Amino acid sequence: MTHACSISAADFGNDCPVPLDLVAQLTRVEPDARLDLLDGVSETTRARLAVWLYGRSHTHEIGVRIAATCEGATLRRVAGLVGDQLYALSRRPYTAPSHGLQGGGRRQVSLGGTRGAARAVA
Repeated sequence: MTHACSISAADFGNDCPVPLDLVAQLTRVEPDARLDLLDGVSETTRARLAVWLYGRSHTHEIGVRIAATCEGATLRRVAGLVGDQLYALSRRPYTAPSHGLQGGGRRQVSLGGTRGAARAVA
């Protein structure tokens, strides 16, 4: 017999360095207003938050932008080589990751199938 376990938002926030309601606000607010939300948050916590956000595909950009508010040494101390890379990313214009797509574009899908599959059926 298998047991289903319920998952809550807290399960995703166990390692988050700030309260999840702040993360929710950061994802909803205009990019220019994000810095206001982080007012009073220490640089070390901002660096940890930047790494945490960057580690999730839907918040990459926010993580990079928050990393831009941190010194390289702080990001390095918090996340080692990942911190170094995040620092470098935060100092140049943001480019969304392509996640393996050729040419950075969308994959083309053919509804006609392949020619080999058509011959196999015939």
